[in-house]
Amino acid sequence: MKPRHHLYLDDALTEALDRLGGKPGTSKSAIVADALRAYLDRRAASEMDTLFKVRLDRMSRQLNRLERDQKVLLESLALFVRYQLTVTAPLPEADKAAQAVGRERFQRFVDQVGRQLASGHATLDVDGDGEGAR
Repeated sequence: MKPRHHLYLDDALTEALDRLGGKPGTSKSAIVADALRAYLDRRAASEMDTLFKVRLDRMSRQLNRLERDQKVLLESLALFVRYQLTVTAPLPEADKAAQAVGRERFQRFVDQVGRQLASGHATLDVDGDGEGAR
């Protein structure tokens, strides 16, 4: 058995409910129950939106900081490479030994970067938390 409720509605709402409830296969109770269910569902969704909004805003700020940090790092690397290429004299084509040494040093650099990335330890990790210097 369903519990009985006593509700007071204004005249305009009562009139609209009477019109809808007068159609075959419908009842005023079903109409009011459906409307109340829809209202409560929307309210619950709104509360969830509010909860997620705070978290999404925080994640958005974190992503913005990461993007900014990445741009700073890439710009720093680009400026360093440009400086190195500007101040370092090119090797003569005939100096095969110096070119071999350069290739070997570059390969060691690439290997070391790979090891550092695989280990999870940053070269600039000052505070020891694995996240690098800030």
